[in-house]
Amino acid sequence: MDSLQEVPSEQAGLPDPFNDISCGGWEISDEPRGQMSLWAVSLQGKVWFREDIHHLNPEGSSWVEVQVPGEVVQISCGAGDLVWAVLWEGQLLVREGIGRDCPKGSSWVVVESPSPEVGAIHVAVGVNVVWAVTKDHKVWFRRGINSHNPCGSGWIGMVGEMVMINVGLSDQVWGIGAEDRAIYMRQGVTANELSGKAWKALPSLRDSDRAHSSASASSLPSAGCFFSGEVRVQSRGSVIGDIDAGQEASCEAAPLLHGQADAPKPLIPKVTSDSFISELVSDRDRREGAVSTPIPEEDQGSEQDDKAPPALVLSHSPSCGPDPQWSNVDLEEAQTHLAVGAASDAAETSSLSSVATYNLGLEEPYGPDEHPLWAWVSGGGCAVDSHSQLSWFNSSAGMCSSMQSMSLSVSPAQTAAWRKQIFEQLSERSKREMDNFRHYEQAIEQTVWVKKGTMQWWRDWKPHKWVDVRFALEQYCGTDGSKEGILFIYYTFNEEKKYLHAFINEVTILVPVLSDSKHTFAIYTPERTKQRWPIRLAASTEHEMFDWLALLTMSCCDSRGVQGPPSKQAIWSVTCKGDIFVSEPSPSLEASPYPMSCDQMFWHQIGGHLRTIECNSLGVVWGIGCDHTAWVYSGGYGGGFFQGLASSTDNIYTQTDVKSVYIYENQRWNPVTGYTNRGLPTDRYMWSDASGLQECTKANTKPPSPHWTWVSDWTIDYNVSGGTDREGWQYAADFPASYHGSKTLKDFVRRRRWARKCKITTTGPWQEVPPIPLCDVTILPCMAQSKVEQVLLWAISNKGDVLCRLGVTPETPAGTSWLHVGTDQPFKSISIGGAHQVWAIARDGSAFYRGSVSQQNPAGDCWYHIPSPPRQKLKQVSVGRTSVYAVDDNGNLWYRHGLTPSYPQGTTWEHISNNVRKVSVGPLDQVWIIADKVQGSHSLSCGTVCHRLGVQPMEPKGQSWDYGIGGGWDHITVRGNSLEAPRISMAMLSDRPVPASSTPHSPLPLRNPEGMNGNVVQS
Repeated sequence: MDSLQEVPSEQAGLPDPFNDISCGGWEISDEPRGQMSLWAVSLQGKVWFREDIHHLNPEGSSWVEVQVPGEVVQISCGAGDLVWAVLWEGQLLVREGIGRDCPKGSSWVVVESPSPEVGAIHVAVGVNVVWAVTKDHKVWFRRGINSHNPCGSGWIGMVGEMVMINVGLSDQVWGIGAEDRAIYMRQGVTANELSGKAWKALPSLRDSDRAHSSASASSLPSAGCFFSGEVRVQSRGSVIGDIDAGQEASCEAAPLLHGQADAPKPLIPKVTSDSFISELVSDRDRREGAVSTPIPEEDQGSEQDDKAPPALVLSHSPSCGPDPQWSNVDLEEAQTHLAVGAASDAAETSSLSSVATYNLGLEEPYGPDEHPLWAWVSGGGCAVDSHSQLSWFNSSAGMCSSMQSMSLSVSPAQTAAWRKQIFEQLSERSKREMDNFRHYEQAIEQTVWVKKGTMQWWRDWKPHKWVDVRFALEQYCGTDGSKEGILFIYYTFNEEKKYLHAFINEVTILVPVLSDSKHTFAIYTPERTKQRWPIRLAASTEHEMFDWLALLTMSCCDSRGVQGPPSKQAIWSVTCKGDIFVSEPSPSLEASPYPMSCDQMFWHQIGGHLRTIECNSLGVVWGIGCDHTAWVYSGGYGGGFFQGLASSTDNIYTQTDVKSVYIYENQRWNPVTGYTNRGLPTDRYMWSDASGLQECTKANTKPPSPHWTWVSDWTIDYNVSGGTDREGWQYAADFPASYHGSKTLKDFVRRRRWARKCKITTTGPWQEVPPIPLCDVTILPCMAQSKVEQVLLWAISNKGDVLCRLGVTPETPAGTSWLHVGTDQPFKSISIGGAHQVWAIARDGSAFYRGSVSQQNPAGDCWYHIPSPPRQKLKQVSVGRTSVYAVDDNGNLWYRHGLTPSYPQGTTWEHISNNVRKVSVGPLDQVWIIADKVQGSHSLSCGTVCHRLGVQPMEPKGQSWDYGIGGGWDHITVRGNSLEAPRISMAMLSDRPVPASSTPHSPLPLRNPEGMNGNVVQS
């Protein structure tokens, strides 16, 4: 494609001529190679789309009108799926729904102008950026742009005034200054800093200087970019660039032109929809010395028979410096005939990319000290390497001229001698000057980046209330690549301006918080983790909240050096909301006697939604959703609201989850009317939650968050603990009490539960494992260096069946098939530990041990019944290397005594603690729990991560608890952490003082130990 050809108008009903076009779309996801999108705007303000453009059909097939909600004056299309347009009123339009199957998109979204008083006149779109110019020439950058959110989140005002801007490859930005009409390039544009740092003007040559400049006639690489003044034409109706007569005479490689030149014709410049171009661009005559010669048709035909039509090449003088310069490329009428030049090797070359400009045609030529006034620039083909030193900003016109004059009298031998002499002098000078400054310290260069916003802050002191604040994140990095940052919250108290701050490297976790009225998230530090009192902030919109969460999470990960997917040793946890968090353990986490404190652990979020999760140190990770769907970890990271650099590009999949929302209908007995919905003044709400403290009716109950949608109507739930009657009612003597399913004479209140299902759709590094729904899963824990042919994985189906997964390996973590293991009753919890010990809990609360499980016999032989603790029903069990822990329905944590290789069932249960929700025992017998009613600085905290301290081979029960992140947590697994703590000799301990921070927290409240001898019964 070496020529410009007219696109035929196959439709008779095409509108008036186009005044703006924009091409892009070659990087749409899954788009076939060679596909492109072309958008156009007519003078009537209509938008048109060119269909079927690809490398075999570059002109496309037909124009299709795209309906718009107003009159469009300009449009811009990025390389991906971003398309923005400017309306006549100054508003902007964003095209949504663009994809592989729908390149035209589906709908328009109106985005207000950055300045309410001044409308937009120009917009430029890149891969991940959108820039705009308003009528007062202010430049604006749109933040939060990505393929999932083409509208972005807000405008950021930039320094400088421009009349137009253009975004090229790698999101590089070009512009035309409003005052001097010079061409500017945005410096410092990188993948991490898309807005760049500053504008830099590019020098341009005057017409009188072009006779001495050669860079306008060749393609010279500079910092990954090629400026081209070469125009190749092979057919009629093409266009060429003007060439100065003086330059033509001095260039030996210039083509020889035949025939007489036609009469000068007015040039037709590229006209965009911007009003400033329409006012400033005027036709100009061709400069003196420009040549254009028609080609007779018979001569042209004879030339084509012998060889390919030659291209008209503007050659250059080899004496010019390497810096690229601007060249004039004028577009003439399509009827212009071209001269045939002599064929040369240069005709076979073409520029790889270019920056196209149009110079305003002024009636009066500019003076010797003036520069051209530019009206339009396009860098769509200019690839700029942000890490290279650019030499474009050094004008070389004078240097080229002087070098040309010098080349006539200086021989190559003299030039070589001078270069050698100059090099030696500079080397000696550099060495002399450096020796004088050797005692100075090396300067440290730092770059600072700040993002600000307005939020609401939940005040730390009474009366607690939401306060309007200004929020700022300041990041800085040095030459060594280290990145740090500080969070600032500016507020006013008693008419005095104050602030509080937190260092990024001290932030331990960022958690989105459910709220009916606000979009809030919490920021924890070690000190605030101990107090159970985080910094709570509320954004104005949910998108803004997720935008801040993603930015802050990435900043925290950068400061701690956490990059990429979680390691195989990672600790996984799940909140009550279903959010997934991981923490990279330190070897000192399980050190004794001075382990790292739990509140120092850093947690970061992973996309997806799960109810429970299990892992091992070989990298096999499984999860179960609220709808009992099984999922396996795919090895990626990010997903959800993490986009761009915070998420991997592969191994991210769509994930759905369904759960039920419950409300209770409460009634009290009336001797006259029977059960009625009118209770006593002290009764709970007649429609409430499970606690009865919050009113919940069918009308006012909403899904957990805007991401959830209802997928069913309200129905009576009969699957309630304690049973129900035929109408779903449960009866009791009073509120609250224990409920049963049949009415007695002493039952004066009743309730029944209503359920409604809702669904969430998100993304994350998880793949579904169909088709059996599961309620629990366990994976064989092992050391990181272990090598096993098959990883044993057991699970319990939603119906209570015990299953063994076959074919699970680190390479195929999903396995191949299920093997059913027979039981005489349904189970609800299962765990496999060291030496292939398999323990399970039945739905009636009794415990079982599976015998003879091995790599050769993964399903084992038979079940052994293990008596439960006295008067308790167990609900969950976890098995480590040599330890077995269980939790009962009342929240008590039990330890199994007497486990030996010859008697793996153990002998008795010993009570360890209460208020325990979940327990996880790791491959090193480390014990972690989710605890309730943990004391904080303001109130009790439910769902807190706790670590058992003092666990040793001679003390497997440990000594006390260390409190970590919380509350709101529902599940944790440490079964992948096999990092053993460094060994410390007793001599080192005797000389080491005990740090105050290592003093263990008070343990959870203990009950008197209760144990019982277990008679092992084979069943």
